[in-house]
Amino acid sequence: MNKLMCCLSLCAAFVFSSCASIYDPAPQILPEHIKNVYVRPFINNTNQFGLEAKFMNAVTDEILRDGRLSLVNTEAEANGILTATIKKYILQPLTYDVNMVAEQYKLWIIVSVSFIDRENDVTLWTEPNIEGIQIYKDITNRNTDVSMGEGMTEEEARAVVWEKVSRDIVKRTIKGFGSVTSVSEKKVPV
Repeated sequence: MNKLMCCLSLCAAFVFSSCASIYDPAPQILPEHIKNVYVRPFINNTNQFGLEAKFMNAVTDEILRDGRLSLVNTEAEANGILTATIKKYILQPLTYDVNMVAEQYKLWIIVSVSFIDRENDVTLWTEPNIEGIQIYKDITNRNTDVSMGEGMTEEEARAVVWEKVSRDIVKRTIKGFGSVTSVSEKKVPV
């Protein structure tokens, strides 16, 4: 009886594992001819001044850090082109002190990114709603207890978001087109 149960368990495990792999699509890999990339100046559609420059710097720094693609200065020199638009910048207070001053915030930034194969004039991937979220305690509020070192400024929270989103963009560009966290199915607040 134990041998029968063991055999049935192994068969069931084999069937379930083989079924799961049938529906797992193979990741698309960056075409071999793309060796360098031009990063178009990013667009900022929010009312927050200067976001596009810091975001663009974070992405170019991540491309350089990764080292598998080189950066070029013009589109004419490039095999691939990366474009991005900052669509939403939402800073939402989450907790308040006894004087109703915000202590903790949720920073939520939504960007649209595309990667273009310039030589074949084809968009290899586009994601209209990549999100970056950082929840933080505001150290600029004197009443906030940040004794454990967990507080930051809004600028520092933005830097964390840019780092996370930049890493996702480079990972998606180089390793496969399905690896960026997306909220394209969610409703984006206006």
